[in-house]
Amino acid sequence: MAVRAAVLPAIGAPLEITGIDLPDPGPGQVRVRLAAAGVCHSDLSLSNGTMRVPVPAVLGHEGAGTVVAVGEGVTHVAEGDPVVLNWAPSCGSCHACTLGEVWLCANALNGAADVYARTTDGTELHPGLNVAAFAEQTVVSASCVLPLPAGVPLVDAALLGCAVLTGYGAVHHSAKVRPGETVAVFGAGGVGLATLQSARLAGASRIIAVDVSPEKEELARAAGATDYVLASENTPQEIRALTGKQGVDVSVECVGRAVSIRAAWDSTRRGGRTTVVGIGGKDQEVTFNALEIFHWGRTLSGCVYGNTDPARDIPVLAAHVREGRLDLSALVTERIALEGIPAAFENMLAGKGGRALVVF
Repeated sequence: MAVRAAVLPAIGAPLEITGIDLPDPGPGQVRVRLAAAGVCHSDLSLSNGTMRVPVPAVLGHEGAGTVVAVGEGVTHVAEGDPVVLNWAPSCGSCHACTLGEVWLCANALNGAADVYARTTDGTELHPGLNVAAFAEQTVVSASCVLPLPAGVPLVDAALLGCAVLTGYGAVHHSAKVRPGETVAVFGAGGVGLATLQSARLAGASRIIAVDVSPEKEELARAAGATDYVLASENTPQEIRALTGKQGVDVSVECVGRAVSIRAAWDSTRRGGRTTVVGIGGKDQEVTFNALEIFHWGRTLSGCVYGNTDPARDIPVLAAHVREGRLDLSALVTERIALEGIPAAFENMLAGKGGRALVVF
């Protein structure tokens, strides 16, 4: 079957909107008609080589849609079911999975090397981060689809697949924000806005958003920020001034740049926690001296996919949506067609907006 998709022909090349031939689902596979797909900074990192992916590939890892066919042996979803795509399914048997750390599954991305479709001239295509959501339809492993709980709009549910899980998990699972604590969030893009909402859900008393763009202040405050700081070399001092000269209990870095990671660390109080969500390149080196590590007693931790278990956490997030505590639509700054993805990449490079959503 022919469908339209955004194909990355080579690392560093522009995306091509073209037709691809998608097979019927085989044993243990599911075919999904996409309702929407989020344009995540990780897709940009894949396209420019910051993160490695076999090419040619169809990118897109944050999506939701409707099951149109299932292969032999698939029982947890059926034709007509609304589903959320899970780009990092856990195998359940590797060392990390046996420890319950499913977000670190050693085999989660094995499917990205598979050939899942072909261009109309027969060129083999890989499924990006497993799910190839930048297409009208996709065929994925059954482990990559999760039933969408009732009460969540299907288009908005696309954001549950990455941005919201990551932001929620960074707050609730990695940093473990407690009611009354103060939080600083560096970066007010899609994940940053989800992190701000999640800090509000956690009961943070003061939520400080930090970004280089003054245009994002309104978005950040709508998501839950009580204060907004324009990023500069004085950001840590400004944050300490807002927190009784102490610094925040928790800093969450959602950018992936050495300068913002260092600023997040410097903005955290003595004994506080700094969580790094942003994915940076190998050239982004952060330095600390031994004395400051001892003196400040802070915890610095990485955070993969929000340290979440999607099967466990998506129902929790769905309940927040149903009960009005979490507004997925507030994370979307523009709704675009498939052809708009290259321009959305340019906006991300320029630091504009929160999250573009491809609506099919």
